[in-house]
Amino acid sequence: MRTLAIETATEACSLALFDSGELIARDHRVLGRGHAEALIPMIAGLPDRGRAERILVSLGPGSFTGVRIGLASARALGVAWGSQVLGYPTLALVAAMARAQRPGEPLTVSMKGGHGEWFVQNFDSEGGALGEAESLAPDAAARNQRAALIVGSSAEALVAHAGGGLEAIALLPEAARVMLLDQSALTSRLSPIYGRPPDARPQSPAPQGNSSEASLA
Repeated sequence: MRTLAIETATEACSLALFDSGELIARDHRVLGRGHAEALIPMIAGLPDRGRAERILVSLGPGSFTGVRIGLASARALGVAWGSQVLGYPTLALVAAMARAQRPGEPLTVSMKGGHGEWFVQNFDSEGGALGEAESLAPDAAARNQRAALIVGSSAEALVAHAGGGLEAIALLPEAARVMLLDQSALTSRLSPIYGRPPDARPQSPAPQGNSSEASLA
């Protein structure tokens, strides 16, 4: 069985194609922005245009736009190919990548978020999540970290903010490493993990009445 992995929750746009669990192709680009324009051509550049019986896609937290692009593409390909589509948490992937380097150590994942905040989540020495991912301001993130090992795209910034005694490993999630995830991290519930409320909020209902302001609302 072939598996296509899609990771678009961060500044990285990352793809990997596996056959029976073995990596056969990958494309990992640190774009910053432009995932919407890059993703489908990147998939088309994989062997057999990336076609797979199973698709794994990042649920975030991370870029609202990046997460939605990845999910929409995975859903569309799943319908077109008749494939199973499963999601996974981005921070769990970063934690699994770090554990491959430093097995048996508790760690804190810290990833760049929006509005100057960081997505932070703690993991125990066996890789279990200690609570949900949260979007925190730097001071709160420094108070929330529970491990001496900090990993992720804002790991170095968190260590600098928190002071001495901590170690940072800079990491971005890579689709080619999704096989490091425990199967329990995969879910058929394809709902984005935002970590904080969306910036956009529904507009209040237009005021009732016959005024020109109401009619133009």
